[in-house]
Amino acid sequence: MDVLHAALGGTLHTTTVTGPLGTPVQARWLEHDGCAYIESAQACGLHLIPSDQRPRTAETATTRGVGELVNAARDAHTIVVGLGGSGTTDGGAGLRETVQPVTARLVAAADVENPLLGPHGAARTFGPQKGASPEAVQRLEARLAAMDELADVRDLPGAGAAGGLGAALMALGATVASGAGMVRELTRLDDALDHADLAVTGEGSFDWQSLRGKLVTAVAAGSAERGLPCVVLAGQVTVGKREAAAAGVQESYAVAEHAGSVERSMADPAGTLADLAAEVARQWSHPRT
Repeated sequence: MDVLHAALGGTLHTTTVTGPLGTPVQARWLEHDGCAYIESAQACGLHLIPSDQRPRTAETATTRGVGELVNAARDAHTIVVGLGGSGTTDGGAGLRETVQPVTARLVAAADVENPLLGPHGAARTFGPQKGASPEAVQRLEARLAAMDELADVRDLPGAGAAGGLGAALMALGATVASGAGMVRELTRLDDALDHADLAVTGEGSFDWQSLRGKLVTAVAAGSAERGLPCVVLAGQVTVGKREAAAAGVQESYAVAEHAGSVERSMADPAGTLADLAAEVARQWSHPRT
């Protein structure tokens, strides 16, 4: 939301919606040139769920607030729903119960290709990250499999995004787009890369999921097209050098490793990231002539 607002301008709207635990939360959406951009995590994000409640809420958290955001933006000609960072695995049931008939074009912007079910599906891949126990994962998988209204889309890439919210939007007629590709285009990243000597990108954890369509890969791909070096700064790094190089990443740096531990990096995220960035800048800066 902040990235697109900075790049495009437009108007930010704040709406009170139902949060993942059923209590009200404040969520923003961006209106620009007749298009509405919604960030699903604003209404159902994992950050809205206290960590000590996650084992229980992994099975009960709702996407109802995302449907309410879509309703709020219903006058736009296109509604883009960014998927990711959710604390829900409800197959978009909350959204489907809440959303009103939409005449706008719906777009599901996803950075993962996971289907709804199976070993790479919403419950088994992302459920544990949201606090689900092995037993809860089995129950969530069974619940998603029983949603007949999602049967026609359950195997499509991106159906498992945001705990099945991707599938729910597809069932409502949404087209699927790469969130990373969309941000790349809207921010005119390629124009910036044309005039750059080095590309720096990153995310919280640079892991196997990062290489399956997330923004890091979009930046790295654009850099590789120009023979431009690309480096990643992340909280933690588990991608091997060979895998990273194949994706177009020359080097990757972990804040946790630089700080000495995950605990130290999390105690001062901004400060430890700035320290790492300064070190990387020294390594990659051209000597002055």
